[in-house]
Amino acid sequence: MDKATFGAGCFWCVEAVFQNLRGVSNVVSGYAGGRNKNPTYKEVCSGLTGHAEVIQMDFDPAVISFKELLEIFWKTHDSTTPNRQGNDSGTQYRSVIYYHSDTQKQLAEEYKQKLNDGHAFPDPVVTEITAAPEFYAAENYHQNYYNQHGHEPYCQFVARPKVEKVKELFAEKLRTGV
Repeated sequence: MDKATFGAGCFWCVEAVFQNLRGVSNVVSGYAGGRNKNPTYKEVCSGLTGHAEVIQMDFDPAVISFKELLEIFWKTHDSTTPNRQGNDSGTQYRSVIYYHSDTQKQLAEEYKQKLNDGHAFPDPVVTEITAAPEFYAAENYHQNYYNQHGHEPYCQFVARPKVEKVKELFAEKLRTGV
């Protein structure tokens, strides 16, 4: 198994996007890239710790490649707006790829360059690509959030459209029965 760590706005949404993919397991919402050890949600939301809300997942590269994960990452959030995803704003919502190997770094940088060179979006991709720092799992009530609270308004209006987009664009990559 390999690891991937992505930040693309609220970690509830990002977790929901990746947790039903074949070859992906152990998707954990958490914090990375900041100054404080063991930050809390309240501290991260203050914007003063420097952490991003991220998910860290284990994946089997024989089933789903890092390049395929990157494609899903870039197609399910706005990577052109610094520190914002929809109504969620602040440095904790930045678009970021924390790579775990030189290969992941190279693939992420090449993909980002390809998007920018091809003018895939009206504005340039601002996704941060940096070495994976220490990861801190978020509090238990943040884990598996969409599956447990999908009926709540935020999940219905923000997370659900992303999950539906994955189902539409990447149906062949979903676990059976999703």
